[in-house]
Amino acid sequence: MGFRLPGIVNTKKSLTQSLSTAKTLDIPKGYFAVYVGKKQLKRFVIPVSYLNQPLFLDLLSQAEKEFGYDHPMGGITIPCSEATFLDLNSRLSV
Repeated sequence: MGFRLPGIVNTKKSLTQSLSTAKTLDIPKGYFAVYVGKKQLKRFVIPVSYLNQPLFLDLLSQAEKEFGYDHPMGGITIPCSEATFLDLNSRLSV
């Protein structure tokens, strides 16, 4: 048995909700987040249209083999160097 004070919320739940909301709010419609890097992961927000590109699909296939489908950071983790990803990104954005 307990009582509730008006205006007081469960801070643990609110903090979790605000963190997950913060991650998704900075991703515009038509884009998604990926994490790239060997030791330190860097977050990139890329267009969904990359999912139609064979080069990007190869990277996704590698990510599936290495990490499976579990991506706890909220975005897809891609197993390549940042320089490799930036090169791929520049090719796909043309």
